[in-house]
Amino acid sequence: MFSKWRKKSTESKQFEILAPVTGKAVPLTEVPDEAFAAGHMGKGIAIEPTEGKLISPFEGTVVHVIKSNHAVMLEHASGLQFLFHIGINTVSLKGEGFTSHVNIGDKVKAGQVLIEFDTAKIASAGYPTITPIIVTNADEVTESLEGLSGQVTAGQDVILKAVMKS
Repeated sequence: MFSKWRKKSTESKQFEILAPVTGKAVPLTEVPDEAFAAGHMGKGIAIEPTEGKLISPFEGTVVHVIKSNHAVMLEHASGLQFLFHIGINTVSLKGEGFTSHVNIGDKVKAGQVLIEFDTAKIASAGYPTITPIIVTNADEVTESLEGLSGQVTAGQDVILKAVMKS
């Protein structure tokens, strides 16, 4: 009985995180912003969106909504914390083109719309629409984090695989 218990406790917990936006997933190194591309904000992946809708890829809690509604942070029950940052330098738009549907402390379900955004408005203002998805505490809570590139559909395709520390 104890050997079975011991074995179970040494098994790693693995999580697959689905795409929060539809588009093309690319490595963070392709983000035209050094803070994201060099990993200073954390590990993750980015998506070049083809639709202006950011959904929750899992059930979780909203821990922060940036005042200009271009970014939101969610916490998963595992302890993983995510930053979803729509576009680069889009804080300069002061909320124009962004509509948040959540507030700090909200419990969200997988597939729930978090933020709607106008990709044409962002692009016409001269800002890249590429959306980094950052695991802000990856170093503290994961053994490994793997990003998967290619075309993705929000809520359907896996973009990150995380193995949690035991």
